[in-house]
Amino acid sequence: MSLLYLLILLAVYTPAHGTWDNCRGTCGQRPMASDFSSITADYRIMAGTGALPGAWPWIVSIQDPRKDGSGHTCGGSLISPQWVLTAAHCFLQARNITKWRVLIGATQLSHLGPEAQVRHVKRLLAHQEYTADSQQNDIALLELDEPVECSDYVQLACVPNASLTVSELKTCYIAGWSPDSAEAQGASDVLQEAKVRLLDIRLVNSSRWYAGAIHTHNLCAGYPRGAMDTCQGDSGGPLVCKDNRASYFWLVGVTSWGKGCAKAKQPGVYTSTQYFYNWILIQMANRIRLLHSHSMSTAS
Repeated sequence: MSLLYLLILLAVYTPAHGTWDNCRGTCGQRPMASDFSSITADYRIMAGTGALPGAWPWIVSIQDPRKDGSGHTCGGSLISPQWVLTAAHCFLQARNITKWRVLIGATQLSHLGPEAQVRHVKRLLAHQEYTADSQQNDIALLELDEPVECSDYVQLACVPNASLTVSELKTCYIAGWSPDSAEAQGASDVLQEAKVRLLDIRLVNSSRWYAGAIHTHNLCAGYPRGAMDTCQGDSGGPLVCKDNRASYFWLVGVTSWGKGCAKAKQPGVYTSTQYFYNWILIQMANRIRLLHSHSMSTAS
């Protein structure tokens, strides 16, 4: 099976600006969220009103069994029934990755409803050029041990290709199980959400902001005055923006880093999924090719 064929196979279900999907041919949909306009900038993600069940059906909780409580370590986004997109820095000290679990379709970590699904990590694929000091290439894929089943509470995120002008998207949101404050330890029990806006990289790279620390593969989101940001428990989680002409959402960023939480002129920094679109596709395709080669050799 050629790599080209695998890329075509993975991209067979494609909205106008690109993604892959085999959950009923859709992505970026929120069947349980009838009115997202009520999500405002009046609260912090780390201390805000909890999200309603099914509000962000692609978000996952990545959990380390060595940690107390739920074990929540990072967020992530379901981009295919067996793949989660997250941040590479989440796994710097990871051990026994196949014992880590991924919780999909949940809103409250301590009370899992019947809509929640649990999978274990089969394989971690962190970007081969990830640099911890500068957080360059802070992106990773998790292959799940079994595919999930899509439902009203479990949907796939849309990953944009180069044809989408991300900077023109106006309505963006962050979500995660962040701590209740910048000083708090552990994760929030209930999924938090907040509305943010994309910020001009040139402004964020200016001397009074991040002074050149933002790379070409980063996005920044929040507000110049602060007050709204992702926090430690949201690492790896999604930054999504609504399409300007349709009802679906684009997964435009993976939460990477920031200085503190919700500080003025120090917005959240995200890894651009669009920048790494081809890398994502190739990693998934290579994995499928290896599995296909193994099955062929076993059959022979």
